[in-house]
Amino acid sequence: MEIFWLLVLAFMLTTYIVLDGLDFGAGIVFLFFSKEEKDKEAIIKSIGPFWDGNEVWLIAGGGVLFAIFPVLYASAFSGLYLPLTLVLWMLIFRAVGLELRHLIDNKLWKQIWGAVFGIGSFMLALLFGIALGNVVRGVNLGGVENGVLHYSPTNFFTPLWANDFSPLNTHPGVIDWFTVILGVISVITLTIHGANWIIFKTNSGINDTLRKWSFRLSIALVVMMVVSFIAWIKVKPDAFANFIETPVLWLSIITVLVGLGGMLRVQSFKKDGLPFLFSSLFIVGSFVSTLLALFPKFLPSTNDQVPALDIYNTSTTEYGMQVSMVWWFIAIVLVAGYFYNLHRTFRGKLDEVDYH
Repeated sequence: MEIFWLLVLAFMLTTYIVLDGLDFGAGIVFLFFSKEEKDKEAIIKSIGPFWDGNEVWLIAGGGVLFAIFPVLYASAFSGLYLPLTLVLWMLIFRAVGLELRHLIDNKLWKQIWGAVFGIGSFMLALLFGIALGNVVRGVNLGGVENGVLHYSPTNFFTPLWANDFSPLNTHPGVIDWFTVILGVISVITLTIHGANWIIFKTNSGINDTLRKWSFRLSIALVVMMVVSFIAWIKVKPDAFANFIETPVLWLSIITVLVGLGGMLRVQSFKKDGLPFLFSSLFIVGSFVSTLLALFPKFLPSTNDQVPALDIYNTSTTEYGMQVSMVWWFIAIVLVAGYFYNLHRTFRGKLDEVDYH
């Protein structure tokens, strides 16, 4: 049952990253690349019918954590309280900026709330990448210091940063050079993903510019992936142990490479949907390969005294998982129906759709 629920959680989080990730990317494009009002309106139209529905996957993923892996939920939300509070505020700012921008037809008003929308999107992309870096690196479970546990084995507290800014210590901070690398990769990836979505869903005059920048950012992404690979091996020397033991897992790495190869060919594609397909493949492959590298761990421990939190020592009872399975199947059918109807209704280009 634990394996089943891990697959469910992985599916929901991956779906969230692909769907709401395009919203973050569109916000970053809005902030840095759109100069004229018509381009800004085109960007907002491309995500207008979808962005609030895409956030459902984050809420649903949190619900699965709460119901099925309550120990992990309690540990992570208390230990990472500060960055999660920042995430909450950025989610609020992004939504408020997007909705309030249209209320008053005034240039200054639109600039202020447009900036709020863009900055919120940028910060969310950065923070989620940093969060993934914390999961990969691990945390000081139990708050071990000089061989003494200061908390229970499932609890921890991580400051925003440590004095040495290093991920190699027993007491790392949320922000260090390793988590920043993954944060930068997240920003670049989602910017490309959002740009590809805008190309897919609009005929905006900014699309040719976005194709050029998508290619340039893809080259930067290749460089950062090499840097992250070296950093990952330094932080986690056994990062590929699961892949060596089970060679079929390399398919996830192949998915990453196929997606990255397609992203580098963005300027040669005739069909507008292909760039978005390849950036989605890259995101799915990257996230899945990260989960496979960690399996069965959820949250590694940076000390030798407390074991990692994994799918077995954080799960609820067998009965709880069985009951939850029934309700999850009912919910996923309803959600699938909603998203099918949504994307069917707003299929094709959205240049003529009036968001507000």
